[in-house]
Amino acid sequence: MNRRLLLITIAGLAALPPSAGAQDTALYPVKSIRVIVPSTPGSPPDVVGRLIGEKLTAALGKPLVFDNRPGATGIIGLEALARTPADGYTLGVMSMPFVVNANLMAKMPYDTEKDLAPVALVNWAYSLLVVPAASPLKSVADLISAAKARPGALKYSGTNGTPPHIAGELFKRAAGVDIQHVPYKGAPASVLAVLTGDVDMTITSVGALSPHIKSGKLRALAAASPQRIAAYPELPTFVELGYPGVQVRDWQGFVAPAGTPKSVIARLHAEIAKAASMPDVKARLEALGMEPASAGPEQFAAHIHSEMQRWGKFVREVGIRAD
Repeated sequence: MNRRLLLITIAGLAALPPSAGAQDTALYPVKSIRVIVPSTPGSPPDVVGRLIGEKLTAALGKPLVFDNRPGATGIIGLEALARTPADGYTLGVMSMPFVVNANLMAKMPYDTEKDLAPVALVNWAYSLLVVPAASPLKSVADLISAAKARPGALKYSGTNGTPPHIAGELFKRAAGVDIQHVPYKGAPASVLAVLTGDVDMTITSVGALSPHIKSGKLRALAAASPQRIAAYPELPTFVELGYPGVQVRDWQGFVAPAGTPKSVIARLHAEIAKAASMPDVKARLEALGMEPASAGPEQFAAHIHSEMQRWGKFVREVGIRAD
């Protein structure tokens, strides 16, 4: 190639526009962002996702469009997310039960750690132990006494592998009691089972229980949290009652398909962290028994790995299986 032709070639290459990926990263976002929620409307991942999504829409200047795809404890929605283009225009809401799935299923259609890219951990969420308002059980001590007097007679509700199920098994182990687990599909059904008296108790999220506690239909006995929950400051924790092992910390966070540009993930994390720290968002989370977490991609990835190891070991020890 002679010198004149070489110069023409170099000039031509310099004049070419940047790649589509580079353009998208520089201008991101240029269109709406779809958010797959692997659970039903009104569930904690849905509520938290939409709460943050409202702030992201304002910050990014493009709408977040929510797509609820419940089923198989999050597997259906997260599989759909893992198969979408890694361009930053599809996100998903991850939660603690969805991480436990890998230890419940013989075969998963995606790899949680390899096929999903953590973006931001948004919040921690805690649970309460409740009984029907008409129950003779007025305290955790009453419950333990009743369970020991009638092994296997008392029942608790909770979807297999979810925080209510895990919390129930932690409580049984810590208190040395035999209480029967009755599986239900989703938190609403599990709570309804307590309201109708089909089961004696459940340990589930503050958000799912608060309306019924405030209406006087359910009685809260303890919080499965490291310290008292701001929304229920009068309620003792299992830690205070002598059962420090009865702690289940649910959480919600945003993930993207693996391979999403790091610059896009960094932008999203920055905006999500800002949103989670806003006073109105913090107040809303607190009312739901939650608190901001705001961990970035690396910390969130480490947390997911830790959760998979921790709950995988527990699931195997207890023998929890998928529904």
